[in-house]
Amino acid sequence: MKVIIDLHAVKASQNGDEHSGARDGFLEWADSNIDETVAVIEFLAARYGVRPNLAAIALMNEPRAPGVTFDALTKYYKAAYDAIRKYTNAYVILSARLGPADPKELFSLASTMNRVAIDVHYYNLFSDSFTGMTVQQNIDFVNNQRASDLGSLTSANGPLVLVGEWTAEFARNDASMEDYQRFAKAQLDVYGRATFGWAYWAYNCDRNHWSLKWMIENNFIQLK
Repeated sequence: MKVIIDLHAVKASQNGDEHSGARDGFLEWADSNIDETVAVIEFLAARYGVRPNLAAIALMNEPRAPGVTFDALTKYYKAAYDAIRKYTNAYVILSARLGPADPKELFSLASTMNRVAIDVHYYNLFSDSFTGMTVQQNIDFVNNQRASDLGSLTSANGPLVLVGEWTAEFARNDASMEDYQRFAKAQLDVYGRATFGWAYWAYNCDRNHWSLKWMIENNFIQLK
């Protein structure tokens, strides 16, 4: 088994969400936090870099634009990458910014690095644009828009691409088992084209459709 270490929360919060460590919902991570955040990454690289099953280190989960500026993020990514390379040649994962930002903004930076991947997260949730979509519209969105978005990243002769989070849950209260199966299969087919692979939200958690283990054991998801 290979392991990806992900720095999911940083001091001052990179997105304001509770899973980033924010207690008050504020995003306050900025240039003044870079050195301290790099120190955490260096600690992790020094501790685990020699482990043969270390696949990658992800530098920061879901920084949110425009609160986290591109300038501050690239400064941090450069410094954290250099810190990791003191200890290991494992892959380094650069998370694309949430919000009004194009993942391809990281391509220029990534071109100066070795063994890196860009991380994108795809959910048919957390946006009003998905409210009211039918099951088929959700599936069509994956097959068309998401396939196009991912294709533009993987065909640009750039870094490897990881779909680092997705789930077979969507904003429907009336979906049948077959609906979930079709929605999951569409995502597996599309995200399976990611050049660094994909990761479901969680292997095992208390919300059934967010749990890959439950979805497989109950025949909602069939892996090839």
